[in-house]
Amino acid sequence: MEITLNNKPDKIPGKDCISVRELLKHKNFTFKFLVVRINDKTVKPEDYPVTVIRDGDNVKVIHLISGG
Repeated sequence: MEITLNNKPDKIPGKDCISVRELLKHKNFTFKFLVVRINDKTVKPEDYPVTVIRDGDNVKVIHLISGG
């Protein structure tokens, strides 16, 4: 499967589709505060296990950082 991840082409071998949760685990995104967008639509964290990423999708994983 080929997707665009954070504006770069990326391949997920052996998969036709993958859940957001699986993608985050596969790519080692472990930061606590993440925003995930698929084709410019924001995915809620509670929907990560059931939201499917398909071949050709544009995925953005954004780290939220707060400071003072």
